[in-house]
Amino acid sequence: MQIQDLPYPDPGVPDTRSGPRLLWWLFRNQLGGQLKALAWGLLHFASVSALPFCVGFAVQAVVDRSGSRLALAGGLMLLCCAGNALGDTFLHRAAVTNWITAASRVQQLLARRAALLGSALTRRVAAGEVVAVSTGDVEKIGWFVEAVSRFTAAALTIVLVCGGLVVYEPALGLVVALGLPVLALAVLPLLPRATQRADVQRAKAGRATELASDTVAGLRVLRGIGGEELFLDRYRSASQEVRHAAVRSARMWSLISAIQVLLPGLLLIAVVWYGVHLAQDGRVGVGALVTVYSSVMILTYPLRHFEEIAMAYSFSRPSAQRAARVLSLERATDTGGSRPAKVPSGDLHDPATGLLAPAGVLTTVVCGDPDVAGRLAERLGGHSCEPGESALLGGVPLDELPLDCARTAVLVQDKDPVLLSGTLRDLLDVPSSGAVGTDAALSAAQCEDVLAALVQGSVGVEDPLDARLTERGRSLSGGQRQRLALARSLIADPEVLVLDEPTSAVDSHTEARIARGLRDLRAKRTTVVFTSSPLLLDRADRVVLLHDGTVAAVGTHRDLLVCEPRYRAVVTRETGEGDAPAGRTVLAEDDVPHRLEEIEETA
Repeated sequence: MQIQDLPYPDPGVPDTRSGPRLLWWLFRNQLGGQLKALAWGLLHFASVSALPFCVGFAVQAVVDRSGSRLALAGGLMLLCCAGNALGDTFLHRAAVTNWITAASRVQQLLARRAALLGSALTRRVAAGEVVAVSTGDVEKIGWFVEAVSRFTAAALTIVLVCGGLVVYEPALGLVVALGLPVLALAVLPLLPRATQRADVQRAKAGRATELASDTVAGLRVLRGIGGEELFLDRYRSASQEVRHAAVRSARMWSLISAIQVLLPGLLLIAVVWYGVHLAQDGRVGVGALVTVYSSVMILTYPLRHFEEIAMAYSFSRPSAQRAARVLSLERATDTGGSRPAKVPSGDLHDPATGLLAPAGVLTTVVCGDPDVAGRLAERLGGHSCEPGESALLGGVPLDELPLDCARTAVLVQDKDPVLLSGTLRDLLDVPSSGAVGTDAALSAAQCEDVLAALVQGSVGVEDPLDARLTERGRSLSGGQRQRLALARSLIADPEVLVLDEPTSAVDSHTEARIARGLRDLRAKRTTVVFTSSPLLLDRADRVVLLHDGTVAAVGTHRDLLVCEPRYRAVVTRETGEGDAPAGRTVLAEDDVPHRLEEIEETA
């Protein structure tokens, strides 16, 4: 796999049983790239490590006054330098490719998992953790996967060089062969503590990221209540904890680095001291002494990869554990489905609550508990993240259809729809039947003032569809975001459209116009709206009251106001004693129809 071939047509099915298993799975799926990096790494390290032998051979040739052997030594050194340059260049190329492709594979898997889970993802995992996994963690995972091949090449080179030294000069070679494993394993007792400190640092960094994400998401609310300083102080405190944890982790790794520098120096001193004594006794030639000395100097370079692989694993293991936790999340039902991918039609029915939404009818659902309404709306879309009985469309269980087929049949817009950054044209470019145009959808959703505001806030833009939206539409008000999301859903023109509180953030006059536009545009199409707004309820063909998780009453809005006290309590905000909650005006049941007519006439 090359970088230009990304993204993967199929990133595969990851092993999410643990972080190390995920790392091993990534390594196995990049075996070709790993072998390529290993081959170039062996060429690079072998060329570097062979230079001391060439130098020793050249020194001995000078001592023996042999011009032919000196010329041969020069040719061998030239060959080693060429191998070093070639190996280092292509090792770097292969290593970077392995790093990027591994990170991209994980990012693809995370993106697919997020698309599969939808809004259920943030219910199970904090949004800040998802951000941390998809940004910083994937880089650390790619680092370890890429470092394995270089570490393997370095380790094999050290074994080969030690074997060559033992054969070339047994007395000094044995000293090096016994000393190098001690150098490589000397830091092992420090690794658990270094890993623990790295885990603490990553946990605190994840918490700070989560806090920052939550603060940004609720910035408008924080400004409204004057809570910016409070959350800023909390973030300062969290960031200081991250700094302290990073310093403690860096101290441990600096100690490991110091040991990696000190011990090779001690080994070098021992080799020189012993070699000089052997040379004085005539047991070792000058060229052999230079060769062994230079080899020990050169071997400190591949030895550094032992420290790198330890650091890479220590940092990537918790990152891989977090990624595995996110990737292991599943829906309660099999998203592949057991039925053919054929979009059904007909009445929408939920056996758990008894809710029935007849085909081609605008049905509104009144539920006093917003959480219950949200879960029911999700279940009506099929493949709910919570276990339970499936909703039926035309008698067909939606959970038994493939997920994309169920999504084509039923579109659910939740109470907090997300607007992606980009132009308005990109936002509204969604899969659709083509029966509903952009202008008609925007008009039905009463987006005229939103379009004007977007043009006014965009420099050099005349067409509102070319205006850019900020991330999550943060520059827009809540009502403006709701209306654009509603327009997007209307353009999709699904067989069944489920809307959860689509007008909770708009004023009553705009809401009345939206109710009229929604009814006209979705005529003869199945629409289910979860709302307690009298303006939407009065436009509905069928109103359903849910109480204690089941259908309690069915009728028209005005009939239910008269004959159903529980319905009246939810819609008019009456309390048991007939008092209104603070800040709200309660209408007498005889006044409600008149007030609705006044609003509609004004609208």
